[in-house]
Amino acid sequence: MDFTIIRDNFTYLMWGTFPDGSLGGAALTLAISLIAGVASAVLGTLFGIALAMSRGWLAALLAMVLGFFRAIPVIMLIFWSYFLLPVVFGVDIPEITTVVCALALIASAYLAHGVKAGIVAIGRGQWQAGLSLGFNRWQTLGYIVLPQALRMMVPSFINQWISLIKDTSLAYIVGVGELTFLATQVNNRSMVYPLEVFLFVALVYFVMCLALDVLATGISRRYGRRRSHQKVARGKAAA
Repeated sequence: MDFTIIRDNFTYLMWGTFPDGSLGGAALTLAISLIAGVASAVLGTLFGIALAMSRGWLAALLAMVLGFFRAIPVIMLIFWSYFLLPVVFGVDIPEITTVVCALALIASAYLAHGVKAGIVAIGRGQWQAGLSLGFNRWQTLGYIVLPQALRMMVPSFINQWISLIKDTSLAYIVGVGELTFLATQVNNRSMVYPLEVFLFVALVYFVMCLALDVLATGISRRYGRRRSHQKVARGKAAA
């Protein structure tokens, strides 16, 4: 194998033509996944709260809508966003925006159920404690329940970010110059180094995802140790 093609195109694969041109490559992959991750975290938290707090037909309707976004392939939603959003708003929308919207919607649908599960896992005792202090349901949720639930959910949010990094590779179908798109360009120019090019791409994705996985594991262990210390402290206080 000859990896000189990687050496010759390393900066192009990492950040495209930036700063002389637009950002691309692995840097754009991280940027898209970060923006979509933040948007999905906000939307997922709001949807999760709505799922946990709503009842009856409203809860069923929300669950149906979220189930729809969880059921469709990411690539289909990217296509719909790319062709539908300009028609709905009557303006040209950048390809990156359509990809971010599609990724954020699907990721938020998954996170919503996780946030709901985190809220439910807190237990009725915390709700009763908040109500006994004079808080209403929403104040109890905001001041007592939700902060505890979100701390437990941080590793899940990071794991969803890992999925978003991999899903950004689908953005090439609408011409977004992320890592997979630029790697395809490099491969098409040479036509003789596909193994080397895409092995390098796989390595870059692996390193990015591994770094986030290590971060999620570290946060989970830290939170687990903190909960263990709190349980020990409560046990000593009760004794």
